[in-house]
Amino acid sequence: MMKSIIIYEDKEILVIHKPAGIATQTAKLGQADVVSELKNYLKQKGENTYLAVVHRLDQPVEGLLVFAKTQNAAKKLSADLQNGRLKKYYHALVPLQPALDRKEGHLTDYLCKDGRTNLSRVVSRDNAEGKKAQLEWKLCGQYSQGENNYALAEIELFTGRHHQIRVQLSQAGIPLLGDRKYNPAGEKGTSLGLCSCSLEFRHPKTGKPMKFQTEPQGSAFLDFVKKL
Repeated sequence: MMKSIIIYEDKEILVIHKPAGIATQTAKLGQADVVSELKNYLKQKGENTYLAVVHRLDQPVEGLLVFAKTQNAAKKLSADLQNGRLKKYYHALVPLQPALDRKEGHLTDYLCKDGRTNLSRVVSRDNAEGKKAQLEWKLCGQYSQGENNYALAEIELFTGRHHQIRVQLSQAGIPLLGDRKYNPAGEKGTSLGLCSCSLEFRHPKTGKPMKFQTEPQGSAFLDFVKKL
């Protein structure tokens, strides 16, 4: 299964399209996760199984992830992530709302994670536990299905907070399709409308600009993709 989701691989890095529903990495016994599966894949090839997690996607989120296969690659990619040189873009599918009339926007919030509930919330700027979260969004398209109207937004993520896109969009009045955690009154029976669709960074060894793109495959996007 892992080989089928690998988009690019060399001696330094490995880029995949993570399916929705599988954790990037977990400590839970008996639960499958991407890191464990990729290490098994490398072992079967007779390679070193060192694999560093540079960034993560929540379990219900699909899309692009880059992993480092050497310590040097891990150090450089992690530094690029912290300095904003590793750029991450997402496609977000949302019900069409009045808040989307502006066509684009910049969101800055301060988020606090509750470890007991595994939820994050927006707090005031002077809250000592709050961490700054920033993103930009712009509309890419929209379509109607019966009485329902949907919009596709492209999101550039500038920080990597827990559930950041889900929390910030919900706070802004444009909750993600299928996000029952942050919009309990939302749609049932569909995958989360969020996909990490594009990654841009420089190769940690050669410095060559690298850009990867993918199309969403989750059920939330199926009807929308057909309309594009």
